[in-house]
Amino acid sequence: MQKYMDVLSNCPLFQGINTTEINTIIECLKGKSITVAKGSPVFLEGDPAWFVGVVLSGALQVIREDYYGNRSVLAVLQPGEMFAEAFSCAGLEKLPVSAIALKDSEVLLLDCRHVMTSCNKACHFHSVLIKNLLQDMAQKNLVLARKIRYMSEKTTREKLMSYLMDQAKQQKRAEFTIPYDRQSLADYLGVERSAMSAEISKLKKEGVIDTRGSWFVLK
Repeated sequence: MQKYMDVLSNCPLFQGINTTEINTIIECLKGKSITVAKGSPVFLEGDPAWFVGVVLSGALQVIREDYYGNRSVLAVLQPGEMFAEAFSCAGLEKLPVSAIALKDSEVLLLDCRHVMTSCNKACHFHSVLIKNLLQDMAQKNLVLARKIRYMSEKTTREKLMSYLMDQAKQQKRAEFTIPYDRQSLADYLGVERSAMSAEISKLKKEGVIDTRGSWFVLK
């Protein structure tokens, strides 16, 4: 874990905990790191909801599929970000989502059952971990609320522009890069890729935006 200490130090789960204790915490929480090839799952829908994951390297995509196989992208995760904590802490037996590697990745898995209950060593950092988990889940609820707002817009154009304007505001500049490719962005916004691509072309012709791939400029 030593080579990923900078990543772990910036992870929301370990905020307020000094680096010398992080290895002790990982051992206490039965942590294990796994390597996941691009396109392979870290876990699949229906797997046991026991683990909190931390991306150490690479990138992951959290997805949900409906009965007919239609995919919705819930999140794209970069090094230092957590995932599956809400499902694990909620006490679900099975995961309702899948996590897929967007590139070759390494992931740390922590047994949530050891996060939520104090161990027999009475480690003082458990209360800090629980506080960090609650704060992280609250922040992710705000992110989910934004996604609901995008999807509640009536047209594909309105969904797209609402998302792009929020990205510009968050990154504090008119030129920015988003964490999605075209298909993933369409899945995230809940629209057809062809309809979204058509709207992007119209917006470029109208001089509202410029774009190449994941790079955008609001004019």
